[in-house]
Amino acid sequence: MRIALTGSSGKLGTVVARELRGAGYDVVGMDVVGARGPSFVQVDLTDYGQVIDAFGGVGDRHDGIDAVVHLGAIPAPGIRSDVATFHNNMTATFNVFWAAVRLGIRRIVYASSETVQGLPFDAPPPYVPVDEDYEPRPESVYSLVKTLEEQLARELVRWHPDLSITALRFSNVMVPEDYAEFPSFDHDALLRKWNLWGYIDARDGAHAVQRALEVAPAGFDNFLIAASDTVMSRPNTELLAEVFPDVPVARSFGDHDTLLSIDKARRLLGYDPQHTWRTHVG
Repeated sequence: MRIALTGSSGKLGTVVARELRGAGYDVVGMDVVGARGPSFVQVDLTDYGQVIDAFGGVGDRHDGIDAVVHLGAIPAPGIRSDVATFHNNMTATFNVFWAAVRLGIRRIVYASSETVQGLPFDAPPPYVPVDEDYEPRPESVYSLVKTLEEQLARELVRWHPDLSITALRFSNVMVPEDYAEFPSFDHDALLRKWNLWGYIDARDGAHAVQRALEVAPAGFDNFLIAASDTVMSRPNTELLAEVFPDVPVARSFGDHDTLLSIDKARRLLGYDPQHTWRTHVG
């Protein structure tokens, strides 16, 4: 399977490219910056002409693709102005989705975000662990775009019943080099309360992408994608009592189990995260 991977030069994208190639996929990276080579094409995703042309074929690089993994975006709120974030990310995603539809590409996996769950939880979540069952609660322009992208995907699959679009609501992406900082979070529960002390190892993020490529049926669905544990050494009961004492507990969980429920991804995608910061920090 040949895959167009947008955002291939980003923190998650570089790992997704490496892991998918290691699994035997033919990956064509697409981004505004990147190392020249046979597996990379420079593309401005806000220019629809460039997107549809790059998907359709690029010289002797490729003559068409089978699926799209769309990670290319301004990756967080506050990096650029709200207006620039909205214009860039919404336009890029529409261009990617629309080009795929126009070219008959029927499998799209893309990066949504944990932020649609209500981050930074200044208004407490409705319950913990949070899951995909309640309506999106965007609290930033970045998150608003992610919410609108999911609605866009729903409408496109309604128009095209054979189209598969999977939204992966990634938690805060980490790589092993980030883990040395984690023990410092313990002294202040508020430091990481903004996403319920969650994270995702980029390698497990790549695993989620691969599972969605392989098993997602036609239609639209969304999945929270996080590590199986929190960033904290302190137990969940202590953290919740301090920061969210009045939030209902929807089900039981272990001392360090993620509070970003990955049950749905486990059940429907076969998502099985293997990596934890605890094996990297003594």
